[in-house]
Amino acid sequence: MISFKHVSKIYPPNIVGVEAVNLHIGPGEFVSIVGQSGTGKSTLAKLLFAEERPTRGTIEIGGWDITHIRHHEIPLLRRQMGVVFQDFKLLPRKTVYENVSFALQVAGSAPRRIREVVPVVLGIVNLHDMFDRYPHQLSGGEQQRVAIARSLVHQPKVLVADEPTGNLDALNAREILDLLKKINEFGTTVVLVTHDRDLVNRVRRRVITLEGGKIVSDVEEGRYKL
Repeated sequence: MISFKHVSKIYPPNIVGVEAVNLHIGPGEFVSIVGQSGTGKSTLAKLLFAEERPTRGTIEIGGWDITHIRHHEIPLLRRQMGVVFQDFKLLPRKTVYENVSFALQVAGSAPRRIREVVPVVLGIVNLHDMFDRYPHQLSGGEQQRVAIARSLVHQPKVLVADEPTGNLDALNAREILDLLKKINEFGTTVVLVTHDRDLVNRVRRRVITLEGGKIVSDVEEGRYKL
């Protein structure tokens, strides 16, 4: 599903993002990528969804070599890969329904498909009664659930969650984690990028730890130890 072969990312003048990373994530896995600030985990996430390009090495997703992906191909990649960020990235003047449907509109989906898909994904994240609310009327946890619903509209094979609970309290963080686990149970590969030790230890699935841009630990059903 996801393969990194000898991948390095070096930022000018000579700052290491990640170095010589070899990594394979299979279909349907739930993997936590952890590390303290500056260890390379966000760089790894950006390489996954092609916000950054590797300096060296090869990246494949679903058999597609995205190492030198062309700019016009990135939207196609992101329709196969849902991405969730810490800051939600919702459109403030659009309702919950409109925020989610917008992801389909920009991809050219027919209105009938939009009417079919949006209620389904909002039901998955338990926001079926909030279609008409605006982001400022929602809690942080609810806003993140909207963002997750939006990431699901193209039925992605992979969901990358980059610090998805960074702006949430402990209760909302647990709810988002439970939702990610639910999505994983549908068969979606989930890659959780986080520094939150407690969150990772609640999952008790595969844990990959980064230090200095390198993988220093890769443990099945592991725990994140500082």
